[in-house]
Amino acid sequence: MNIRFTVCNDWKTFWGRKQKTEEREKKEVTATNGLVDELIDQLSVKTVFTIPIFGGIKIAESVVVMWIIMAIVIVASIFLTRNLSMENPGKRQLFLEVCIGKFYGFFEGLLGEEGKCYIPYLMSVGLFIGIANVIGLFGFKPPTKDLNCTIALALMSIILVEAAGIRAKGVKKWAKGFTQPVAIITPINILEIFIRPFSLCLRLFGNVLGAFVIMELIKAVVPMVVPLVFSFYFDIFDGLIQAYVFVFLTSLYIKEAIELQAE
Repeated sequence: MNIRFTVCNDWKTFWGRKQKTEEREKKEVTATNGLVDELIDQLSVKTVFTIPIFGGIKIAESVVVMWIIMAIVIVASIFLTRNLSMENPGKRQLFLEVCIGKFYGFFEGLLGEEGKCYIPYLMSVGLFIGIANVIGLFGFKPPTKDLNCTIALALMSIILVEAAGIRAKGVKKWAKGFTQPVAIITPINILEIFIRPFSLCLRLFGNVLGAFVIMELIKAVVPMVVPLVFSFYFDIFDGLIQAYVFVFLTSLYIKEAIELQAE
């Protein structure tokens, strides 16, 4: 009897532990699947509405957020540039002049005197990317999480780089520059035109995407207080750093194109 009773208790204990293990594993799988589904949902590009022309033009969520960013920038520009005065500038005007002066000085140091005409574009793109990367703090989905957005930004920048080269030297000498320093590396120089926008868009997209995934994992593991601390880095500091890196590299590409054309 004692042996039977012991065996029976051991079996019940074993079976109870097995059931608890299975329940724990099910909960872990459910939690993992829920996190994966949430990440996929956040990263998917949803259509907000469709314009009923040309068979229907689908407007993605990232496009709508970009419109909102442009509206914010336009309204802010109108507000900051109202009632400007040469004789009695106000505090708002002085603050704006100091900021623009700092940015102009930074980019002029990179581009030189011959590249000053490209500074407004670089400042505009840097401002747009900076706002786009931190707008997630206000409940919007950052448009830079959409690869189409980063591709468009990279293409615009590279087209500007090549246009700067053509403007500085002319089409014939610009084309001849692909054979420098020796003609045998011409294919590599041509390939570089396509590599640069590819690296720009993937660097921006990859860093924004990586920061988002890390933040979601932190929220899932430690949902209280800790995500707020990391948010200051991934959502604000890292987002602004990526805007800086994008315009900094574009500035270097423009400077290189201008210098090569001047040789």
